[in-house]
Amino acid sequence: MTSIPLCLPDSITPEQFLAEYWQKKPLLIKQGLPQLIDMFEPDDMIGLALEEDASARLLTQAASKKEGQAQWQLKKSPLSETDFENLPEQWTVLVQNLEQWSPELGQLWQAFDFIPQWQRDDIMVSYAPAGGSVGKHYDDYDVFLAQGYGSRRWQLGKFCDEQTEFVADEPIRLFDDMGELIFDEILEAGDVLYVPPKLSHFGVAQDDCLTFSFGCRRPNLMQIIDSVADIATNDSQLFIPMLLPQTLQNSGELQADSIAAIKAQLLEMLQSERGDDMIRQAVSEVIGKRQYDALMPEETLDTEALMQALSEGATLQADYSNRLLYNKTGNGIVLYANGQRLDGLDDAAIAVLVRLADGEPLQYSDVKDIDADDLSEWLENGWIWIEMAE
Repeated sequence: MTSIPLCLPDSITPEQFLAEYWQKKPLLIKQGLPQLIDMFEPDDMIGLALEEDASARLLTQAASKKEGQAQWQLKKSPLSETDFENLPEQWTVLVQNLEQWSPELGQLWQAFDFIPQWQRDDIMVSYAPAGGSVGKHYDDYDVFLAQGYGSRRWQLGKFCDEQTEFVADEPIRLFDDMGELIFDEILEAGDVLYVPPKLSHFGVAQDDCLTFSFGCRRPNLMQIIDSVADIATNDSQLFIPMLLPQTLQNSGELQADSIAAIKAQLLEMLQSERGDDMIRQAVSEVIGKRQYDALMPEETLDTEALMQALSEGATLQADYSNRLLYNKTGNGIVLYANGQRLDGLDDAAIAVLVRLADGEPLQYSDVKDIDADDLSEWLENGWIWIEMAE
């Protein structure tokens, strides 16, 4: 397996990037992902957008906004060939979760190994002819914008917040005012631009171009609270009414002291070992869930063929369209696949899955002591994929 260098300038270490740029300021990385050059062409992405199982959007922009009519029109998948007929001059098609369609593309996540894999969201492609864009906007997540074909001009402006006003009656979140521009350059194939959350940006295709967005997300507190509540329903002790100190008070009043006592017991539980276990599991399940439905492989190797391929030099790797992660507890290592806790694994299987989750390619000698049927099941589930020997 070819090792992919980190997507950073030679003058910046991963530690420097995380301390000085991550979620703070943008960074242009010239030829940060040269592997993308010629990997795909525009027709490939049009064909993919038409796939029945694809998650795609077609965004068209009218030449001018008429009264009572939106300037932008949005059509979500499923898309058909007729959707691409008689298009206006400016349009863009976006396809999400490319990892599930191209494991080879998914392997490019290795270039961002300085970001924990559990923060990876998906790889999205944006295809547009000259003049096409998705308007001036910002994202709530970090994104590495990698040019794979053609060229695109990027402008970066101010940081936005909840007070930012969006253009009314449009199907997507857009605004007019980017403030003072801090960046205005054209990216060529292989170039990468890191954009932190909430930084306004505006990209315009200079010709037929493909831009690949490597997005990174974190969970929000509401997701964690919901997950903790779900897990807590399995703890019978939490259904026992609390014991609270009582003072003489008006019968209709809920005093602040009572609320404070309830809050104190809640926080005490969350800060206990039981609470640590609940929160650990809740976070692991939330961050491990796929945002998009898994696309199961149409054909997989049977167990005998899998072991034969491995013995002939094939390697097993984590499938980057899935979420394989682990955490260490006082009782050992707990593994999760796509948000589901994996119980009943023996030590050898745990050790192999940990290495795969860390992005390590494994050979026959690494897995020869694992039950072959287990390996085949992992492959069928989509947790791992096999790269055949050349």
